[in-house]
Amino acid sequence: MICPVQIAILIFDKLTALDAIGPYEVLRSVPGWEVRFVAPAKGEVRTDSGALGLSADYSLEEVSSPEIVLVPGGKGSRVLMKDEAVLSWLRAVDAKTRWTTSVCTGSLVLGAAGLLEDKRATCHWLFLQQLGELGADPVGGRVVRDGKMITAAGVSAGIDMALQLVGWEAGPEIAQAVQLGIEYDPQPPFDAGSPAKAPAPIVEAVRAATGPGGGGA
Repeated sequence: MICPVQIAILIFDKLTALDAIGPYEVLRSVPGWEVRFVAPAKGEVRTDSGALGLSADYSLEEVSSPEIVLVPGGKGSRVLMKDEAVLSWLRAVDAKTRWTTSVCTGSLVLGAAGLLEDKRATCHWLFLQQLGELGADPVGGRVVRDGKMITAAGVSAGIDMALQLVGWEAGPEIAQAVQLGIEYDPQPPFDAGSPAKAPAPIVEAVRAATGPGGGGA
């Protein structure tokens, strides 16, 4: 029997869309699981490109006890790292969650809230050093679990994280059914999905465009 679960996905201006929508598509596929998009204020937020809007039907004050909370990343996560209202909310809900999760630079927000102190964690490869500066043990890797904390690396890793979470919470059969239902069978045309595999000029180009001093993540 699958128990009802409430999931809160924090959304904010200049988030990376797939960080939130990838896990959403997985988590909302489990029968009895309810996904709520939560923001500092109800209404529309715009993603980092500005071309896409997502709607938050709930404010922080309206969601106080989710079983699962998920923090995506994106340019806007830098602002959240200094937003005490958001950080206080994360600390409060984390005290009650079964799972506290992040995708990409969302783990930096968890770190800024003090929730990753001495915990193994990951994020986008360009920001691992910054994650360490926030008290975490930045081990890298696509999905890292330390107790109830689950952090995922950059953007697409959120789908892997969500599937693993479903497996741990609802069982491997349910997770596999969800995976098949969304036909998640990655066969990328290039083997360049990590800095260990991509050609060095590509790594440097992405670092220049996306790193802490650049415009992304």
